[in-house]
Amino acid sequence: MVEDRTLAGRMFSIINYLVLTIIGLITVIPFVHVVAGSFTTSAEMAAKKFVIIPTDWSIEAYRFIFSTNTIFKAMGVSIWTTVLGTLISMFITALMAYGLSRRDVDGRKVIMFMVVFTMLFHGGLVPTFLVVKELGMIDSYMALILPSAVSAFNLIILKNFFQNIPEGLEESAKIDGCSDFGILFRIVLPLSMPAIATISLFYAVTYWNTYLSAILYLNESAMWPIQVLLRQIVVLASGMDHSVDLDSVTPPPAQSIKMAVIVVATLPILVVYPFLQKHFAKGAMIGSIKG
Repeated sequence: MVEDRTLAGRMFSIINYLVLTIIGLITVIPFVHVVAGSFTTSAEMAAKKFVIIPTDWSIEAYRFIFSTNTIFKAMGVSIWTTVLGTLISMFITALMAYGLSRRDVDGRKVIMFMVVFTMLFHGGLVPTFLVVKELGMIDSYMALILPSAVSAFNLIILKNFFQNIPEGLEESAKIDGCSDFGILFRIVLPLSMPAIATISLFYAVTYWNTYLSAILYLNESAMWPIQVLLRQIVVLASGMDHSVDLDSVTPPPAQSIKMAVIVVATLPILVVYPFLQKHFAKGAMIGSIKG
């Protein structure tokens, strides 16, 4: 019986590794295809439908994208809004999550109900636009940050994480004369770095991928973030629009442009992710266990 169980265990391990390998390849191969396609020549792109390793390497797609300083300005806008937005969102979310995690706060359940309510019902696009307009945030980068400064989902995860911190630590700090802000910034936040890193990544990805808000609230093309500009470049490469000043450059195949755009838009987040990966799973799991 022991040998049978051992054999069954080995078979299970083999099948498990095989399934995970297939799933991994299904996940990785499309991205490899996108990266390879962005470095493929026009002739090879026309001859092959699916490229994993280019026969003849070419950087024409990237040369076309970076042929103007406009993209560097757009990249700077995206970096600025991502960093500033993440800081603002984390500050507000941490303050609110800490207050809601304290069981002695009056009206805690009512406020929590209002937070959860926003996950089910939204004011709508037009009311949100009117609010932003009345606040004078049209053609302002704050229009990309403040309307989405707090995510109810991220707030709940962080609140649940704060609730897992032993209350004895806070009571000891209060005996030593520490204020509520001191407890939050000196004790709670340092002990919550896995959750902080996880939520920061969530917010950063959201701000980096900002597209619809920029289309709605920013009328000046010089203020566009990278996502909007890259979309315009793809349109220009398809011969449909000339609002971006790239007319002096002969565009490579539109498919190569699209793939290069995906790489440019995704690479910064991929570079940041490995530094937060060790905290990511722990922060998401612990913050979702206890309500």
